[in-house]
Amino acid sequence: MPQADLVFTGGPVLTLDPARSRATSLAVTGDRITAVGHDEVRELIGPGTEVVDLAGRLLLPGFQDAHIHAVGGGCELAECDLTESVDVAEYLARIRAYAEAHPDREWVTGGGWSLESFAGGLPTRRLLDSVVPDRPVLLSNRDHHGAWANTRALELAGLAAHTPDPADGRIEREADGTPSGMLQEGATGLVSRLVPASTAEDRLAGLLRAQRLLHSLGVTGWQDALLGSFNGMPDPSDAYLAAAGDGSLTARVTGALWWDRERGAEQIAELVERRKQLASGRFRAGSVKIMQDGIAENFTAAMTAPYLDGCGCATGNTGLSFVDPEALRGYVTELDALGFQVHFHALGDRAVREALDAVEAAIAANGRRGNRHHLAHLQVVHPADVPRFAALGAIANIQPLWAAHEPQMDELTIPFLGEERAAWQYPFGSLLRSGATLAAGSDWPVSSPNPLEGIHVAVNRRGPDSPDGKVFYPEERIDLLSALTAYTAGAAHVNGHDDAGSLTAGHLADLVVLDRDVTTAPADEIGEARVERTYVGGRLVYEG
Repeated sequence: MPQADLVFTGGPVLTLDPARSRATSLAVTGDRITAVGHDEVRELIGPGTEVVDLAGRLLLPGFQDAHIHAVGGGCELAECDLTESVDVAEYLARIRAYAEAHPDREWVTGGGWSLESFAGGLPTRRLLDSVVPDRPVLLSNRDHHGAWANTRALELAGLAAHTPDPADGRIEREADGTPSGMLQEGATGLVSRLVPASTAEDRLAGLLRAQRLLHSLGVTGWQDALLGSFNGMPDPSDAYLAAAGDGSLTARVTGALWWDRERGAEQIAELVERRKQLASGRFRAGSVKIMQDGIAENFTAAMTAPYLDGCGCATGNTGLSFVDPEALRGYVTELDALGFQVHFHALGDRAVREALDAVEAAIAANGRRGNRHHLAHLQVVHPADVPRFAALGAIANIQPLWAAHEPQMDELTIPFLGEERAAWQYPFGSLLRSGATLAAGSDWPVSSPNPLEGIHVAVNRRGPDSPDGKVFYPEERIDLLSALTAYTAGAAHVNGHDDAGSLTAGHLADLVVLDRDVTTAPADEIGEARVERTYVGGRLVYEG
């Protein structure tokens, strides 16, 4: 028998293949898995074979991320980083230090601050002025649906009391109407358009920085959820083409082309052309991203019933549908006929319903074409719409880390949803029981890109740092194998990698070695596991 290039022995091997779920050995030849089994696999070991003794460590398929912004996340790592803290004094200290360390930068940019850090989720310009009064500052919040600006930035943008809110956003204001420094949704673009554009070199460096981080977390492929320019964010497409062209892109990447919500069907021909242009090596762009609504914390997620106010009374606000629902059905039908996958941002229950209605309209017009349309985020799903995912073949693209009690959830979300609707949040268990396919992602840099942390929350419905905390709607927990599958086979399915996501002979040798067998460890220790090795196509791309 021909010798293998690489053999793993001493298991356990978790295949996530229903035909053989567990093994102890696996062989790789070239970029493919050539055998999965037990002692018989050792017959493929020859003089040139590299042998890896797992010694009780777990081998499983490489993780994939079904919704991420890798280039943006990588670029932000080089900017003013406010992540991993919720302390306002810490934010201000970091901002001051960054500004002092980069006196040549015309603007101070970055982000990662949390809404929970400020009363009502609303930071002020005067706080920023206290540390950087002489240069414009613009800092995205953690979820990137809003930004914090200082007075200088607002002045340069010409924002004043008389400035109207844009149709797709809101300028938070002081009592006299003066912009307070917090910009919601599309209002961020009024300022971000002035920020000096990143260079192609910056974006490529950001991609490679992100790729190193993601490989260190066991991620071997992903779907970039925004290829295009939006709210001042640059198009990352050139970075992917450059890396694919010179071979530095080691991950497998599917790109989602941005749907400009200020335009209509006339942009579809341009998307077809971009799909042709953006195909090189391990990178292709066969998906279209349609952002149907905003987020619940700033009351822009589209809901079927009004948000509540601080006293628990119904308001007149049901959020925003960025694309007219009737027009959406036509757009999705045309995209589906052209073979595009549609990647919806759908967070509120009305947005979820509008997206499902669009998928249903496409099926009625075109039949089932297998384009793997998927709805990302799914914070609030009306119970009547849960079974529609399986019925329509629409994939539930979940971000599990968000399904936990934290101040942003408990103080800025649940009180304004009400008890009944709050219980409809992140219904992973209900979706799984109804027959829906789950794919998982991180939405990094909105939240941690570590799949093991997401898996921990999907199983426990509380964060890795809250082992004794209250469980977030425990009936929506899912089992460990289902969570692992969502981050491997499920995400690979969404990303169009049918020969990845499980350890099966003939599949791509995209592999990850963990420092422990999480299937036998206590559930509340899943998030403590660490990646020791990551392989893409049989090539070692990370070793801890």
